Amino acid sequence: MKILITGGAGFIGSNFIFYMRKAHPDYELMCVDKLTYAGNLETLEPVMDDEKFTFIKADIADRKAIYETFEKEQPDVVVNFAAESHVDRSIENPAVFLETNVMGTQVLLDASRKYGVKRYHQVSTDEVYGDLPLDRPDLFFTEQTPIHTSSPYSASKASADLLCQAYYRTYGIPITISRCSNNYGPYHFPEKLIPLMIANALADKPLPVYGEGINVRDWLYVEDHCRAIDLILEKGKIGNVYNIGGHNEMRNIDIVKKILEILGKPESLITYVTDRKGHDMRYAIDPTFIYNELGWLSETKFEDGIKKTVQWYLENRSWWENIISGEYQDYYEKMYGNR
Repeated sequence: MKILITGGAGFIGSNFIFYMRKAHPDYELMCVDKLTYAGNLETLEPVMDDEKFTFIKADIADRKAIYETFEKEQPDVVVNFAAESHVDRSIENPAVFLETNVMGTQVLLDASRKYGVKRYHQVSTDEVYGDLPLDRPDLFFTEQTPIHTSSPYSASKASADLLCQAYYRTYGIPITISRCSNNYGPYHFPEKLIPLMIANALADKPLPVYGEGINVRDWLYVEDHCRAIDLILEKGKIGNVYNIGGHNEMRNIDIVKKILEILGKPESLITYVTDRKGHDMRYAIDPTFIYNELGWLSETKFEDGIKKTVQWYLENRSWWENIISGEYQDYYEKMYGNR
């Protein structure tokens, strides 16, 4: 089995590569990544010398580069993690999100059609459903929940999902789609909530919290997410959408306080800042369908997962400190500059 993984130098994509190396050591894995600000080749250092792993620097929206890659590698499966994913950045510059998340997906689908890929899996987000009211804890996102986007980011991801479904209907491309809740765990880019709070707390810097910090997210430990995608590739039904949720709903402010508690830092470090435009109030996924179809459930409780995550950041300070300093962006040149 040859699997082409796009965005594999990012947070979830790299964790998926590590997971698949352990779960399926006989598979050949190829990573395509543009190495934008959120792609860190240093993350993949543990597998760079693996004979069953190949790294290719390319933009998924670059049709020529992608077709050349498919022609050469002839992948059986494509898993598309590649995406611009930071909501605040999408508000500042929506065009970049449309280019990567929509046009890039189209290029990958066209290549999959042209070269006869056996499965194309699109990694999406629960944000395509919009949000849920805080006063209705009985409501959850299901696969039948209508798409109702709130940001340029979520609109671009919803557009990509619809494009995948259209290619399935029109051309018979064997697609599956997964929509996950907020991931956390090792190798999470430091501008995201949990790693940002860990890094700032360790430096005794202010911890910026949007609004009152009452926005609720359903947190999913990244390894549980990787296991779900693996199951979808093996047993998922072509054309299906699968919601992947952690059943770990937490308010942002409670997460921040938990991180401070684990690190032994004072809550006086918390600083409330002006809320994000169009900030969704609550996300919560009902994973009943993927459980009934594939037997998947999240295994990691947030209480355990957050402790493991904080410990990882304590033990891997050089990784995230290189990102904060900007030195990680020089790693590709160090590795490949003379090749």
